[in-house]
Amino acid sequence: HSCSVELGESVSGLKNLREQEFDYFLVLDLEGKVEILEFPVLLFDVKTMDVVDTFHRFVRPTKMSEKRINEYIEGKYGSFGVDRVWHDTAIKFEEVIEQFEIWLRKERDGHIKLWREEGDGLLNGAAFVTCGNWDLKTKVPQQCEVSGIKLPPYFMEWINLKDIYLNFYNRRAPGMLSMMRELRIPPLGSHHLGIDDSKNIARVLRHLLTDGALLQITARRTPHSTDRVRFLFQNRIK
Repeated sequence: HSCSVELGESVSGLKNLREQEFDYFLVLDLEGKVEILEFPVLLFDVKTMDVVDTFHRFVRPTKMSEKRINEYIEGKYGSFGVDRVWHDTAIKFEEVIEQFEIWLRKERDGHIKLWREEGDGLLNGAAFVTCGNWDLKTKVPQQCEVSGIKLPPYFMEWINLKDIYLNFYNRRAPGMLSMMRELRIPPLGSHHLGIDDSKNIARVLRHLLTDGALLQITARRTPHSTDRVRFLFQNRIK
């Protein structure tokens, strides 16, 4: 299925832009507390300051009964009107990862691929951006274990936008909505629909960039013990 990724406002006041370490940011906001139910990723291009591609899959749990799944999805997505779409399109997490890696290998700008498939297996000129550490520190490793697959190396590091916000504006914001309120960004779509939350996180990201923030990796797994995470900012949201 497809969805609009229009961020809803034009970019202005670019005089404060800083040179960034990364060419792209992969804005990720998972949904699903028991197992992952939704895996949306927006590709944010630093040059254009906009979303230029999207990867969005609904994820079918593997350790839940059909009855429980139906109850879960109706409660989660019924109010958004996408529960039928979820049932029609959801696939297992291991299939989502396979398709995501194909998406990462797509050539962009004529030659650039987002994933260094060989060697260290990290992202190439790109970094994940999340609102909090839960998505990549906790949920993806849990889901990989449930699904019986190895944690892919491109999930080794990420940027927690809460920490960037705290260190740049010197203000604590516990979540996406609080950041948007302080920045006077009206929210779009439905809160807790992953693709819409990703879109709103991308709007906060763009606001930070236009104000002159430098986005750096805030958390990194230790290479030989992927269950351990090192947080790189002393001043951070815990």
